[in-house]
Amino acid sequence: MQALIFDLDGTLIDTVYAHVFAWQRAFTEIGLPIDGWRIHRRVGMSGGLFARLVVREIGRELSEQEAAALKKRHGELFQEFLPTRQPLPGAVELLRFLRDAGVAHGIATSGQRPDINASLAALQIPDDTIVIQRGDVARAKPEPDLFLACQARLQAPITECYVVGDAVWDILAARRAGMFSIGLLSGGYGEDELSKAGAFRIYRDTAELYRSLNELGLLS
Repeated sequence: MQALIFDLDGTLIDTVYAHVFAWQRAFTEIGLPIDGWRIHRRVGMSGGLFARLVVREIGRELSEQEAAALKKRHGELFQEFLPTRQPLPGAVELLRFLRDAGVAHGIATSGQRPDINASLAALQIPDDTIVIQRGDVARAKPEPDLFLACQARLQAPITECYVVGDAVWDILAARRAGMFSIGLLSGGYGEDELSKAGAFRIYRDTAELYRSLNELGLLS
């Protein structure tokens, strides 16, 4: 049984740059102005790990308390910057098609509830859709835990799972999980970056992926 495992931010929902702006302001508020591009390169990791790695690049360490406070402030600012969520092109239609066609699929995200609730609602998915969030696993991307937990819930063989993500961290985590990965350009990473990270196929967004499902052997 083949299955698709989707990242959320930047893959299904247009939220990447709101996350960048929220993190950038949260860092600035504690006296750590950080270039936006440095932040963007880390989006997709868990919030605590993300914060520590970003500031380490500029020669600073964060305590557990500082990282937790930054993560909390980021969540507040993210909600302020993006109170409503916009699905990326083709995302709602693709998920609806997979449901109607009986193709196994789920979502595995480094985000967590309640922060991701508005994004899930915007995708118009039913309550029984498998969603693995950060709190469900011990380690977030680039570790493989999120994708492996989703695969277990889907009861699909690892070798039959495709991970769909927009960041090199998704691709790396998929490789560590032993799964094929599909890269999307909708999160801001370039085709060359995703290809070098190991993406099996690369598409512009979920709309192009939807039109190309036959390339993955998902359509008879």
